[in-house]
Amino acid sequence: MDGASWTNDLSWVRGYENVLEPMNQLSAKFHEKFDRAVAEDPTVTQSREYTEALLYVMLVETSCFRYWGQGTWTEYARELLSAG
Repeated sequence: MDGASWTNDLSWVRGYENVLEPMNQLSAKFHEKFDRAVAEDPTVTQSREYTEALLYVMLVETSCFRYWGQGTWTEYARELLSAG
């Protein structure tokens, strides 16, 4: 999403690898764990484990952590990533 949305010429990627890469890793781990299980049994999405994991993934993928840049928001993202 480099330069996407209302940012025009601003990069959402360059200089934020320290936040974006862990987000990508958490997302990949989520899909590794749950994609096959959900395909085999859709009721997995109703489990506490699935909903908590999905919540962490969605929280850390919010653009707030990237938009507000380095500093406090980056630390919030790191905390969520470590909990996920």
